[in-house]
Amino acid sequence: MEGELLALTYGAVVARVLKDYERTDEVNAQLDKMGYNVGVRLIDDFLAKNRHGRCKNMHETAEAIQSAFKQYINVQPQVGKWNDAQNSFSLTLDTNPLTSFVELPAELGGLCYCQFICGILRGALEMIQLETKVQIVADNLRINLGQSEGIVCYRNTSFFHQKAR
Repeated sequence: MEGELLALTYGAVVARVLKDYERTDEVNAQLDKMGYNVGVRLIDDFLAKNRHGRCKNMHETAEAIQSAFKQYINVQPQVGKWNDAQNSFSLTLDTNPLTSFVELPAELGGLCYCQFICGILRGALEMIQLETKVQIVADNLRINLGQSEGIVCYRNTSFFHQKAR
């Protein structure tokens, strides 16, 4: 999908969810749920197209996730920051197509605009028996001082970060 079309379509979806729910935590939960449902279905498409066998370790899982980002949203994340146990890593994104053309007003400071990606990752990984917790650490719409921009996903912890602009 073209990045600009994805950004505009996703923006319209977020705007609609914001109208339907009053509190940002409810909106975040709905975006996560929507992403989860997409991830549950997307993993079948990814596995069918790539003929990817079962991942034997977290390194192979990271490579598969990296490949999926490139295939579906045309972004090539960098894998790094492995922990000592080799069960946690980071994927650094130079750009996030979902946040193009977006500025959040101050009253939406609690909105995790990219929570949809977290849901997709969680849904897809759960379908291949990897229990995960995925959350936004920061993004280029709401930068937290002292943290790099990014999404964090952990099984026995896998981290996804987006570089600051």
